[in-house]
Amino acid sequence: MTPMRDLLGPDPILLPADSDAEAQMRANENPAVVAAAHPSASVAWAALAEEALADDKAITAYAYARTGYHRGLDQLRRNGWKGFGPVPYSHEPNRGFLRCVAALARAADAIGETDEQTRCLDVLDDCDPAARAALGLS
Repeated sequence: MTPMRDLLGPDPILLPADSDAEAQMRANENPAVVAAAHPSASVAWAALAEEALADDKAITAYAYARTGYHRGLDQLRRNGWKGFGPVPYSHEPNRGFLRCVAALARAADAIGETDEQTRCLDVLDDCDPAARAALGLS
């Protein structure tokens, strides 16, 4: 699938693959082991956050998601993102970051931090309008 393109706006950011971390996650390696070995891999932080949410550990999920979110922001900036513009969900290496944003929105909701939840949903919408639905958020 070709990522969305706004001819008047910036090019979509397509993060490079972290093949080692992604392969370990596909092989069902423990996400904590992957995050320790590849701390910049948002996909591992996203998995940790999602597991914590499933275990009703919202504060732990918030911390994992926030870590993955910031590691993802670092990667986006290194790849030319200026804080706005498309980050397509259809590009698999972008999904770790976007999953972290979604997990952060869920964790913020669970602890009653509505401003943060709204901001995260806005980030998802700005990055890719299809991301919210793909990540199970309405």
